[in-house]
Amino acid sequence: RNISEFILLGLSYDPNLQLFCFALFLFCYVALLVGNLLILVSIQCSSLFHQPMCYFLSHLSSMDICYNSSVTPKLIGDLLVETKSISYGNCMLQVFTMHFFGSIKVFILTAMAFDRCVAICKPLHYLIFINRTRCNLIVLAAWAGRAVHSFPQLSMTIRLPFCGANEIDHYFCDIFPLLKVAYTDTYITGVLVVANSGMVALVTFVVLFVSYVIILFTLRNHSAEGRRKALSTCGSHITVVVLFFGPSIFAYLRTPTTFPEDKVFALFYTIIAPMFNPLIYTLRNTEMKNVMRKVWCQAYFQRGLTV
Repeated sequence: RNISEFILLGLSYDPNLQLFCFALFLFCYVALLVGNLLILVSIQCSSLFHQPMCYFLSHLSSMDICYNSSVTPKLIGDLLVETKSISYGNCMLQVFTMHFFGSIKVFILTAMAFDRCVAICKPLHYLIFINRTRCNLIVLAAWAGRAVHSFPQLSMTIRLPFCGANEIDHYFCDIFPLLKVAYTDTYITGVLVVANSGMVALVTFVVLFVSYVIILFTLRNHSAEGRRKALSTCGSHITVVVLFFGPSIFAYLRTPTTFPEDKVFALFYTIIAPMFNPLIYTLRNTEMKNVMRKVWCQAYFQRGLTV
């Protein structure tokens, strides 16, 4: 390669639209940080941390922060400058962190679906199947398995030769836009990316879909109150899954080409879906709302006594 940096074309050339996007995405990023940090602190300061679902939720919030922070701060800064450049090293790092943290998030969403499936379908065996040791092993497997997924992606990207053309028609570095500017035939690499990222997204989505179908089928035998509570929790999970996996499958499970709509769909799984996760998991979860109210009201009361 004979280039040291790439030029990101971004979302739009319109200065007014860029200012609007700057304010919007800055708000989204701050909301994501505040919401996920509130969830993390609330879980850590309450007895819910020992519950498997909240244990997974705390890891999901951490991954949302890491995943979003690999893209959004750079996007926000680029909206204020004319030339949106990124060094070759930072571009490769962005490719790796996006796929690494994103794939861990996928694995944790699967673990949360399994947790709900066991809790609703086999409540008497729940503590046997889901305990802290197995939760730790699941999270460890998520990190190890997704490293196996992410390092081949990075290896394929680093091996691409780049010569002359360095303009990426996107707002962050991803594999398909990089394949477009690579100075070689990238068909085989594109097929491998689809087989890796695309199939992972599709298989995981099918597993999640089947697990929630089983849950809904089992709920027929529950009381009205039991169905309401279970649907409240599962409804929030299904919303997160659809917001994240729908655009992801469109982006990666197709022929290795780029479309103008890619940027819009990418906004869903990089910014919009992670921003809504804290709201979905708190406003749709009565237990989490009660715990957060208790933790923060208690903290406010103790601060008032101290003053």
